Amino acid sequence: MSRRTLFQALAASSVAVGVGAALAPTAASALGVQAAAPTVSGGPRLVPANRIGIQLFSVRDKLSGAASIGFRQLFEELSAIGYSEVEFAGYTQGGAGAITPQEIRQLLDDNGLKAIGSHTNLSPTNIDAQIEIASILGMKNLGQGGAIASTTATGRTDAAWTAACQTWNEMGVKAKAAGIKLYTHTHQQEWNYTIDTNRRIYDLMWEEFDPSLVTFEMDIYWAYVGRHLFPGFEPIDYIKRDPRRFPLLHLKDGKLNPASANGYDIIEFGAGDIPYGDILAQLRDRGQRTGIWEQDNAGSTAVPPNTVNSLGNAGRSYENLAALRG
Repeated sequence: MSRRTLFQALAASSVAVGVGAALAPTAASALGVQAAAPTVSGGPRLVPANRIGIQLFSVRDKLSGAASIGFRQLFEELSAIGYSEVEFAGYTQGGAGAITPQEIRQLLDDNGLKAIGSHTNLSPTNIDAQIEIASILGMKNLGQGGAIASTTATGRTDAAWTAACQTWNEMGVKAKAAGIKLYTHTHQQEWNYTIDTNRRIYDLMWEEFDPSLVTFEMDIYWAYVGRHLFPGFEPIDYIKRDPRRFPLLHLKDGKLNPASANGYDIIEFGAGDIPYGDILAQLRDRGQRTGIWEQDNAGSTAVPPNTVNSLGNAGRSYENLAALRG
């Protein structure tokens, strides 16, 4: 019995009842979750099953507060759904108690999961410690979830962003010595322009980063918001320009909303309007990177008639990701 088959069988049993993740049809029924019914067309998978990851920020409610289920149970649930790779958003588990990176690594191994990356706040003062944790967890990528320099109306200068890129190159030298590459996760503001040179910040980073030391994790949802706010580019064009600079992609879906300043609202994967089939079909090396599902509001929203449960969103989104063909 394969690892995934074993976990699906366990998830369908009374052990997993009440978790709320959408797994196989029988497991979803046992959990009372209304699973989405993805349309599967012909052609190869656009996101290989062994390259579907999850950003743990999406299920952060399961690791915080007194009601935390802890990494052990969470990893069991994610593995049962089918996820194979994990991107961290911290290394604590709330009320489930203290845990060490070594213990987290053991839980990853026990559940057949791989640590693919992490969102931390990196600086020259903590880079050595963060590299050590990443090495223990077996990561090949180490990143930051927020902007590396100011995105405010007054701080968005060419000099500030160029200096930040240089600092990241210097930290990248240390990471490379440990077999790790740094990466930046971008939001909508990195598609804005510097206030003094009118240089698109994403282009500035593209030119100033040493690609052998620092790569990108494009959040496609935020890139589409950036296109809405600061038009004049297509997100896919950057990836096609040099696919090797994008080892990770955030596959976050958005529903069009003209009333929103962003133009979109975050929603579970497969229920939105971002044309992921068209986007991913353009990538000829799709098996060379990890597609990471993220939904910032997974713990507080659900598409009717589903009940609110971050693991329910995780399950349905996984099935829709796995169903993409092109």
